[in-house]
Amino acid sequence: MPCERKPMRYGHSEGHTDVCFDDEGKCIVTCGSDGDVRIWESLDDDDPKSINVGEKVYSVALKNGKLVTAVSNNTVQIHTFPEGDPDGILTRFTTNANHVTFNSSGSRVAAGSSDFIVKIVEVVDSSQQKTLRGHDAPVLSVALDPSDEFLASSSCDGSVTVWSIESQTQVAQWKILQKSSDVSNAKSLCRLAWQPRSGKLLAIPVDLTIQLYDRNTWTHVSTLSDDLISQVVNVVVWSPCGKFLAAGTIGGNLLVWDVETKLCIERQKHEKGFTVCGMAWHPSGGRIAYTDTEGCLGLLEGVPSPSSSSTVQSTKATAAKETNDYDDLFDEDDDRMLDEGMSDSRSPVKKPIMEDDDDDDDLMPATGRPRNRGSFLDDDDNSQDPGSVKLDGVPEEDGSSAILPAVGPAVSRPVYEGPMPTQPQRAFQPGSTPVHLMHRFMMWNSVGIVRGYNDDQDNAIDVEFHDTAIHHAMHLTNTLGHTMADLSQEAVLLACEGTDELASKIQCLHFSCWDTHKDWIVDLPKGEDVRALCLGQGWAAVATSALIVRLFSVGGVQKEIFSLPGAVVCMAGHGEQLLIVCHRGTGFDGDQALGIQLLQLGHKRWQVIHGEPLPLSRKSYLAWMGFTAEGTPCCIDSEGVVRMLNRTLANMWTPVCNTRDSCKSKSDHYWVVGVHENPQQLRCIPCKGARYPPTLPRPAVAVLPFNLPYCQTTTEKGQMEEQYWRSVLFQNHYGFLSSSGYEIDSEGQSRAEKEQQELLMKMFALSCKLEREFRCVELAEMMTHSVVTLAIRYASRSRRMALAQRLSELALEKASQFQEEEQEEEEPAYQREYRGSNQMSRRQAPVENGCEEEEEYPQEEQMDAEESTETRKLSLNPFKKGGKSPERPSPKPSGKSSSSPAGQPRTTNVLDSMTMSSRKPAPLGGTSKQGKAPVLKPLAPKPKSKTQATLLQMSASKGNSKKLEDSQSEAEKVKPAPAATPQASAENIENGKPKTGFQLWLEENRKSILADNPDFEEMDVIKEGMGCFRTLSAEERLNWTERAKGDSDPKKRKREDEGQVDEQMESDEGSTKKKKPLDTFAKLSAFAFNKE
Repeated sequence: MPCERKPMRYGHSEGHTDVCFDDEGKCIVTCGSDGDVRIWESLDDDDPKSINVGEKVYSVALKNGKLVTAVSNNTVQIHTFPEGDPDGILTRFTTNANHVTFNSSGSRVAAGSSDFIVKIVEVVDSSQQKTLRGHDAPVLSVALDPSDEFLASSSCDGSVTVWSIESQTQVAQWKILQKSSDVSNAKSLCRLAWQPRSGKLLAIPVDLTIQLYDRNTWTHVSTLSDDLISQVVNVVVWSPCGKFLAAGTIGGNLLVWDVETKLCIERQKHEKGFTVCGMAWHPSGGRIAYTDTEGCLGLLEGVPSPSSSSTVQSTKATAAKETNDYDDLFDEDDDRMLDEGMSDSRSPVKKPIMEDDDDDDDLMPATGRPRNRGSFLDDDDNSQDPGSVKLDGVPEEDGSSAILPAVGPAVSRPVYEGPMPTQPQRAFQPGSTPVHLMHRFMMWNSVGIVRGYNDDQDNAIDVEFHDTAIHHAMHLTNTLGHTMADLSQEAVLLACEGTDELASKIQCLHFSCWDTHKDWIVDLPKGEDVRALCLGQGWAAVATSALIVRLFSVGGVQKEIFSLPGAVVCMAGHGEQLLIVCHRGTGFDGDQALGIQLLQLGHKRWQVIHGEPLPLSRKSYLAWMGFTAEGTPCCIDSEGVVRMLNRTLANMWTPVCNTRDSCKSKSDHYWVVGVHENPQQLRCIPCKGARYPPTLPRPAVAVLPFNLPYCQTTTEKGQMEEQYWRSVLFQNHYGFLSSSGYEIDSEGQSRAEKEQQELLMKMFALSCKLEREFRCVELAEMMTHSVVTLAIRYASRSRRMALAQRLSELALEKASQFQEEEQEEEEPAYQREYRGSNQMSRRQAPVENGCEEEEEYPQEEQMDAEESTETRKLSLNPFKKGGKSPERPSPKPSGKSSSSPAGQPRTTNVLDSMTMSSRKPAPLGGTSKQGKAPVLKPLAPKPKSKTQATLLQMSASKGNSKKLEDSQSEAEKVKPAPAATPQASAENIENGKPKTGFQLWLEENRKSILADNPDFEEMDVIKEGMGCFRTLSAEERLNWTERAKGDSDPKKRKREDEGQVDEQMESDEGSTKKKKPLDTFAKLSAFAFNKE
């Protein structure tokens, strides 16, 4: 198996870094351009000890408790380790030192600087110095021979020089590097390295290869290279055993060679491709630490160790030694070695086993552990057959053929080069800092803060509330060693993991309890540990290592338990909601495979989200999961992307913010403590150079704004789109809270809705200016019925008549929809007033469910007058073309205009056309139209109000416009006479001569022209009217002319009107509901023309 590359973590600010291990390998020591030396107990150490030694640190070395650094103030300083106390200045240069290193015993330090000088200083007595001069450019690196006889140095002058320490003279020199003027311009740091122990070989990185020079002859003996290397090798380092050589390149490649076989046995790539500028091999040989030019620290684990390498060359050893070799061959990663061509170097192990086949009694005690890949039997025939110890994937063969060729088939096995599995994320508590810290936040949420202290003086827990009215601060002694906590307005929930002697415990301090016993403790079954916990309203939940969630009441009553499909990652609670995140599988290529469940734990319990995948950024992990203050689930990943659940979009997750956009440096992070939807705030703590804040001093909370990642947000259109949809998303909680029985801020909701409609109107105006009329209609579809009227007026005043006509049709649909909702709201009153009426069922049938706000309308006493007026006053839509009927009812509801609170005089033709469309088939199309909508009005007879039937039909048959136009055309052929208005007829009688079609059209549209042009004189009105009349089609002008001729015979018109009214009165005789349909149309008229 290949070695494992741990995720990089921030160590220092951007710039050059260096790294080394302490003598025992317990700590990693790094330095950087921020002037700090940091001591890491492990890669996961979130609170490393930091020692500031200067403005910049270029190199660090550690030996025998002495920490030596090359600092930017031209000095080489020494500090004690691990205390970090200054211990003096070792030496000085005229410019800064670039590299420092210890000899093998730790008695000497060598340093090379940019003033072309190399110095060798005794650690005990810094006055004992030796100066090596001879380079013609800044020194890049230095390396001391293990025997303290020679020193090697590389320089920007392109040379690598070997010096005799005793005589301070050059022994050998090779001009093999590229020249440069300074270290900052050098293509490679050219970190040299002597082979440990013997010092036989000197490794020098040269371009894309590593050249090995023999100590005895100073000649080039071999070259190490690999096809993966595409950029210059920057640094090389030997393993402690001297058998392996590791290298880091400018392009971020990490490689390990077996020097004897010259085979590259490990190939890794920096996760971001940054330059590797520092490498150190762990003293035990199992790990390699490395740093990059961005200040990050990384770790390779599972690299070849000295113990395994020492067995490669032993061909004649004792039986115990042989068995150790045998175990090392099979018990460790044999697959990795076979895959990478290591079988040749491992083959000598088999010979001693075959020669000494009777030593099977010594095999078991020598290993100290049982075999895990096979077993030895007692009979001699089988004991000498290594074939009985099977390799994974290699079939077992008979004794005669399995002795030597056992590894033969394995060499040809294909190497897996696909995506590698990701280490599953460990369980964590949202709002807490890592457990290994002595002073840490166990919980920080919207209720308060729980701090944990675990040092030599105290092991305690402090609970602090943001609002002291909930409860006063508490100090708890942590005798049980609790590591997890949650805090609500009712209780504090604590938990600890179990040990060999003690079970995992749950402790709840129910401070809101009204009796005297305020805490309770529960022991989990043996072998079951708490992994995550949370509190809700009246309940607590605990997820355990047995993949079980246990529910408790806040008073300590055990309730339901249920299983999880995978290991839990975290949990959160809010009110009656329980949010659980767990692993749903194995992720690959750095991605986590997490699933999320959302449960309602009220009286009626159900699962809202059923384990769907939780979206995270690429190669990131979950950093925080919880609820907003209003109860909407929210999550944040390690890349800083904040996502919120969109309940109106099928419970999908919408990214609402990226905290990385607010960070000034790559090493800065924001630690989230709370999310609010109203006002829109992301409350978090800025962490400079770290992921977690310190407990003391108390960190300050910053507020970040939300910003949805919409396209082109630098433009006005993109900004308004982002603002609108952000407002819609953050308003969803009102609906959820009201449906859950909570009181909501109605004023805040109305303000949000008003803001949304204003944004839509601004986008509508912008689209009009850009002549995007189709986009205007799309925007109007999202508007409320009242705002559509404003859009119609804006479109008509902008001379966009086609757009205004389409908006009029859209307004009719919204109006009919609004009317149906009003009918459903008033339905119980109708049932009481008209109980037993046959028309009751007709009114109930087309009503759809709705719960919009109500509008006030005038009383029904005016309906009779309204009907008589509206059935007589007919007008024509000047914008209607083609085969559509020119017959329209007039938009002059005399009773409505005076009593409606929002009533205003009509100002545009488009508003006329809006109401005309609603009454189009009213005089003659009642029978045919109602027959086409049996679903909406199954019991509606012929005499029912034709206006209401038409409105309902238009909203239901939006897609059947062609059929509607055909029926209108037929209606025109049957009865063209009713199109004339009684007013026009009366005027013709008074004048004594018939009017022309233009005069009739001008009378109908005079008010509209004057509303658009209030300064016009009479002649100007006539000229404007003639221009508009000419824009009509020939068919429409002909219709106006025919109407003008029809007006010349007022008696005939009067008789037809009277006959029509009589017919309607006869058909409606005996109906007790005549007023209500008229009331419906009156409401529509008031909305369409008088309400802004």
